[in-house]
Amino acid sequence: MTDGQRARVVFLVRVPTERTAAFLAAYEAIRHLVAGGVPGHLVDQVCRSSADPEQWLITSEWATLADFEAWERSAEHRDLVRPMRECFTDARSLRFHIHAQTPTPV
Repeated sequence: MTDGQRARVVFLVRVPTERTAAFLAAYEAIRHLVAGGVPGHLVDQVCRSSADPEQWLITSEWATLADFEAWERSAEHRDLVRPMRECFTDARSLRFHIHAQTPTPV
């Protein structure tokens, strides 16, 4: 059963070096809006490959996969992510239900 389970969404993207500043500026603009008001959004990260400076990983955690999918279908989502997507030369999306995790240290 996966209804009601937290979900992790992963994007593997390529950003040419000359687009890095625009990509990070677009991510910065989006992340505060999403964190402050998108139902079901819990946390996100942007990570750069240590071996390939054009390879990036964007992860987000959601209360449910349905919350992410509702956000992804919205016109607001398309408008907000457009500047960031314009920086990509390649993108791949993966979706997972979180099965288990270690406790967060206090």
